[in-house]
Amino acid sequence: MFQIRTKKTWFSNVVSLFEVVFHSVVRSVRSKHNNALIALAMNIMQAVMFVAVFYFMFSILGMRGSAIRGDFLLYVMSGIFLFLTHTKTVGAVAGAEGPASPMMQHAPMNTMVAILSAALGSLYIQTVSLFLILFVYHVAFTPLEIEQPIQAYGMILLSWVTGAAVGLVFLVLKPWAPGVVGIMTTIYQRANMIASGKMFLANTLPSFLLAMFDWNPLFHCIDQARGFVFINYNPHYSNWEYAAWVALTLVMIGLMGEFYTRRHVSISWNARR
Repeated sequence: MFQIRTKKTWFSNVVSLFEVVFHSVVRSVRSKHNNALIALAMNIMQAVMFVAVFYFMFSILGMRGSAIRGDFLLYVMSGIFLFLTHTKTVGAVAGAEGPASPMMQHAPMNTMVAILSAALGSLYIQTVSLFLILFVYHVAFTPLEIEQPIQAYGMILLSWVTGAAVGLVFLVLKPWAPGVVGIMTTIYQRANMIASGKMFLANTLPSFLLAMFDWNPLFHCIDQARGFVFINYNPHYSNWEYAAWVALTLVMIGLMGEFYTRRHVSISWNARR
């Protein structure tokens, strides 16, 4: 009742926000499992299983000749890592706590912190898994040679940003139609198994097939990443600027929708329906 409120500077507000986001990220990572190391190991095993399945599928179907000249396993991983980063981020942000969540009753917590923590938690797990898998492959099997590693990781960050943008749109729509949005999120994640283009190169596609995939920002990210990973591949039919503009547009739409939904959402919605 009798409290003296001190006016905080913008710097102290930023530090306070980062502190809340940090603790929320830790909570988000540990929500997958009580032990953070086990949660990380489960994600690594999933990535390894994806790589193994696609490696044997390419070998059995005789599609290795259509890959880029170079390390074939690195070709497979360059698609799998970006695909997992994108789809995992979509699911994490779409499943973040909304304005009606009990966590929002705590003063420092808000929907922006929940969205940031879900996105950053997903990026943290995927990045650590990526570097651990590449390190083990480099040390135990064969030395890796990535032509432009910084730009290649930039494409991973771009696939993460686009995934967060798509997840934000799903998150905004969820209070209005939770069942439909849940189905749409699952369909989008499953459709990217094919639509992401991780199994083929854009340069090898005929024009009528290319038109079926170039709407997808993840398709552009994967194709551009392979151009940075391999010296023998120069992508002609994709560009990372398209993915960046799509991400920026979806983020703006998502933020406007989040502001509108936050003002109209109610805990009693589910009780009335």
